[in-house]
This record gives sequence, C-alpha cells and structure tokens, in this order.
Amino acid sequence: MSSQDIPEENLPSEQDAAGHTLQKTADEHPFADPGLPPHEHRVQDVDERAAKSSERTVALLFTISMLATIGFIASYVAFPVEKIVYIWPIGHISALNFALGVTLGIALFCIGAGAVHWARTLMSDVEIVDERHAIEAEPEVRAKVMSDFAAGAEESGFGRRKLIRNTMFGAMALVPLSGVILLRDLGPLPEDKLRHTRWARGKMLVNMNTHEPLRPEDVAVGSLTFAMPEGMSEHDHDFQTEIAKAALMIVRIQPEDIKDKRELEWSHEGIVAYSKICTHVGCPISLYEQQTHHALCPCHQSTFDLSDGARVIFGPAGHALPQLRIGVNEEGYLEALGDFEEPVGPSFWERG
Repeated sequence: MSSQDIPEENLPSEQDAAGHTLQKTADEHPFADPGLPPHEHRVQDVDERAAKSSERTVALLFTISMLATIGFIASYVAFPVEKIVYIWPIGHISALNFALGVTLGIALFCIGAGAVHWARTLMSDVEIVDERHAIEAEPEVRAKVMSDFAAGAEESGFGRRKLIRNTMFGAMALVPLSGVILLRDLGPLPEDKLRHTRWARGKMLVNMNTHEPLRPEDVAVGSLTFAMPEGMSEHDHDFQTEIAKAALMIVRIQPEDIKDKRELEWSHEGIVAYSKICTHVGCPISLYEQQTHHALCPCHQSTFDLSDGARVIFGPAGHALPQLRIGVNEEGYLEALGDFEEPVGPSFWERG
C-alpha cells in the first residue's frame, strides 16, 4: 500500500512551535531521507607527505612479512625437532614449534595489517550511493561496474604507488612457501631403512620377557617365544622404532613336520624364527596353535602356516612372514646368521 492509499487522518503528524498539530498531506513521504554526513578528508588526502609516510609504513609491514617468512624457512632448517628451550612465561617448549609459530604469525599479521593500513589511509573513503537494481546485469550496469573498478584501482594508487604494489606481491608470493616447507613433516625419506633391521650375523636372540639370551633347550616343542636382538634396551630413544621391525616370533616344530625346504635349512633342530610383524598392516602377531602350527594376527585374522614357510592361508595379508636364519654360537646360544632377506611388515610400493 502506498502513501497515496492511506487516509489522511492516519498519516503521521507533526507539531509546530506553538504545539499545534500539523497534518501531513498524502503528497509528502512519511519517512525523510536522512542523507549522508559531509565527507571529512583525511590528512593523507590533503598532505602528500603524510600519504608518502603511510605508503612507507605499508611497504615496511609487507617487507617484515617477507623477512618473517624467510625466518620461518630458516627455523625449519636450523632447529632440531628434539631441542627444548625455556620461554617465560610459557615454560619449556619445543624451539622449533615456537620459532615456526612466531615467524608464521608475524608474516600473516603483517600482510593483514599492511592491507588494512593501506585501505584506511590511502584508498578512497568517499561514500558511494547506488540505487537497488534488478538482479540481472544490463549492459549499462556492466559498463558501470567496470568503470567503478577502474576508478577504484586508480584511486587506490595500485598502479601509481609501485613501492606498495611490489612489496605486497613479494609478501604474498613468499607466504605460500611456508606451506611447501611444512611438507617436510611427511618425511624424512625412509631411504633403505625399511629393508634393514637390527639383526646381523652373530647377534644373539634375547627373550623379550626375561631379557636373557636363548638356548635351544629353552624353546619347547609347541611353545611360542618372542625375542629381540642383543644390545637393544627398552630405554633406548629409538627402541619402539627398531622393535617394530626386529620383533621375532620363535616356535619349535618337529623337523619332520616342516614342509618348506628353505625353512628347514634356516632353522636349528626345528626351531624357526619369523618376523612377529603381520604383513597386512603391521600388527604384532601373538596367537599360535601348536597342533596346526598356525599363527594368527588378532587385528584382521590373517593366518600364517609356520610349518610351510609362514605362507598366508587366510585373511588379507599380502605375503608370507619373513624368516630369520638362525644357528648356535660357540657358547650354545641361539644367534642370527644375518638380517632378514626381505623387508618386514606391510607391503610398500618400492618393495619390488
């Protein structure tokens, strides 16, 4: 309903200075347009020296951002992961994490602060009124948008103020390098570490429960024993990494029950040693059935026949468990005659 359709007695009324009610006519709009306040010029609009000062401030912020990004990359290279420092009032903290957080925070903050300072002091702040229009863009509207864009670009000084433009490009070009450097967390590269364990010729088999070297008589027929290489300790900083590859599963089978020829050659009096690490996803195998000589992985039920080269007879595992060749040293203790001849654990694309 328009103001012309409203009865005059229902229109809003005003009072004059004497307090008499003045009735609005139907031709007057009930809500007056307040308009825009008068535009106030900033100091940078009228003083070129102030504008140059603001330009240098913005350029300085972008330059600090570039230096902080370089510091981020340098920190990633300079600080070892295990280095701990004391920072008051935070306390003890990783030097690498602290340096990365500070430098990346400064780099991002300075880009934002520079952009805000540029917009508030150098870009045009004249209020523009535009009437509402239909959603679809008419040719005249598109032309006006492009014209406004060109005018805004001109007023921002983007083309004229080359110092700001070039330092902004430099800061925004360097910041993404921080994300590239973070890819280092996907490494370090394994090189050939997956193909070697702590086992070597002459290393005795040590019981993981008693921490004593094993003799052949310590392994009974039908029993399951877990072993690790001599020289390893649970207090070593890399123990978990190394035991995840070197953990050994030892069983004793009657020699006549061993079906695989190589398995029999690599055993000692029916004592066979296989990797404890399942070849599916690396779970530790801990279940053994002495009648069938089957070892079962509790995670996904992969089943291996330890009397037939530890081949897979059930489950998702992709290949047999690696066997460790063993013998007896001069003191009568079981010892390794070398490392595993194939990588232990799950398959990987470079396995070959």
